[in-house]
Amino acid sequence: MRGTMPRILPLAVLFVVFYVSASWAASGSVYDNFVQCLNTKANSSSSTPLANIVFAQNNPSYTSVLRAYIRNSRFNKTSTPKPVLIVTPLAESHVQASVLCAKQLGIQLKIRSGGHDYEGVSYWSDQTFIVLDMFNLRSITVDIKDGSVWAQAGATLGEMYYRIWEKSKVHGFPAGVCETVGVGGHISGGGYGNMLRKYGLAVDNVIDAQIVDVQGRLLDRKSMGEDLFWAIKGGGGGSFGVIISYKLKLVSVPEIVTVFRVERTLEENATAVVLKWQEVAPTTDDGLFLRMLLQPVTSKVKKGEKTVRISILAEFLGNADQLVSLLGKEFPELGLKKENCMEMSWIDSMLWWANFDNGTKPEALLNRNPNDANFLKRKSDYVQTPISKDGLEWLWKKMIELGKTGLVFNPYGGKMSQIPASETPFPHRAGNLFKIQYSVNWEDAGEDLEKNYLTQSRRLYSYMTPFVSKNPRSAFLNYRDLDIGINTFGDNSYEEGKVYGLMYFNDNFDRLLKVKTAVDPENFFRNEQSIPTLPNGNSDVNSWSSSNLPMGKLFVLLICLLIGGW
Repeated sequence: MRGTMPRILPLAVLFVVFYVSASWAASGSVYDNFVQCLNTKANSSSSTPLANIVFAQNNPSYTSVLRAYIRNSRFNKTSTPKPVLIVTPLAESHVQASVLCAKQLGIQLKIRSGGHDYEGVSYWSDQTFIVLDMFNLRSITVDIKDGSVWAQAGATLGEMYYRIWEKSKVHGFPAGVCETVGVGGHISGGGYGNMLRKYGLAVDNVIDAQIVDVQGRLLDRKSMGEDLFWAIKGGGGGSFGVIISYKLKLVSVPEIVTVFRVERTLEENATAVVLKWQEVAPTTDDGLFLRMLLQPVTSKVKKGEKTVRISILAEFLGNADQLVSLLGKEFPELGLKKENCMEMSWIDSMLWWANFDNGTKPEALLNRNPNDANFLKRKSDYVQTPISKDGLEWLWKKMIELGKTGLVFNPYGGKMSQIPASETPFPHRAGNLFKIQYSVNWEDAGEDLEKNYLTQSRRLYSYMTPFVSKNPRSAFLNYRDLDIGINTFGDNSYEEGKVYGLMYFNDNFDRLLKVKTAVDPENFFRNEQSIPTLPNGNSDVNSWSSSNLPMGKLFVLLICLLIGGW
């Protein structure tokens, strides 16, 4: 009996240690453990106690902090999985420590900069998770002499545009038109705006970056290397680390730009306008962006019937006379007149695109609190061959039958066709006439209502199959769409990732896989559509994480390992 005790006691002790380690993340002490870890690992000069930047679910401010950057009400329900903690770093060192501590606790880390991910993957998960909320890291440094701006991930596009405008009235940056979008997510996913035909995407104008990697190191372009730098220019930053900031190249804008909005319905020859738009919008002057919205609406001509309304919203880097002359020659079907146009500064055009009233001061771009978030669903496609008249007329019927889902056509061409597909992870360049966004919003909660609108968007997407890109059917990462695939990061992680990866990144997916495997081989940084690691024996953190194994299996595994080792 005495001879067997040394064998039994270590087994019991080891199991208790293993059990405690495995259940640590799921226990009520996650907050205490995380804060203790932060205090150990963060080298911070901030006077704020680190406990004050960590919000547990029992904190009175938890719900308001979580909801502050939820932009899609579909993921703001009581049934939506919530983070065990929200961490709101005030310094880079807090981010570094948060990565190391989340790893130590074996808990998934979700990164949120502006909360505009269409599927909310930055703030919900089916696993136990922590949200690293970057909104406090929002500094913006404009250097007109250098022609650049450093913007932290938690800054908004509106804040960045405003700070550029403060320093110069003839500089801008080619990014999106929604002023509350966060810099980190927008740029790491590609980042397009109404100057893309002139200057390309946001990622085509990135000079440098800072990222915290899985080892907690703060890296810039030189120290991270060109492969990782390439990957975070459109490959989605959340797959590779935590984006801290980007250094961006400013672009020239004229003192006066011109905008207009012109609407037509089917009864007003909209079909002919759309046919011609497909020819003109991707080939016209590089300084002209002609976005087109297509929406089923109630007819004003035929009572009780539905029609389709098209709206063309444009920005031209020039004056109204030049624009009217240009479109008079290239696009007479539109019938544009000077009275349809408004001349304004570039910063005022950003307010116009954001639907502010004329005369609104640029300071409005600093407002981080948009109107109440809608329920919404988005999808995307690319068109490489013009849709015929018969095709459009068939499409109108389907849109009217479905009832609400609209389409947004965003033209490419210009600079977009000149940049090689492999230059950044974003591959949708030459050969693409325009990108489609499928768009449906609704205001009221309810499962039946949500199911109806999601079904509408999916049916319209299905109807569009003959008209869009094939092999693969391409998609845009920043129009996040979980319908096209979700990664569970089990044994089939690579195969699951390949489904959506090829759609988002085409031939660039292979290089992204290699970068991911090199910089994060255990796949700590992951979300429902992140880049997986290569299937060559690298460990997959989700497959063997102690916090995700049932305790019974864990016990059996431990016994087998211990007995096998004797």
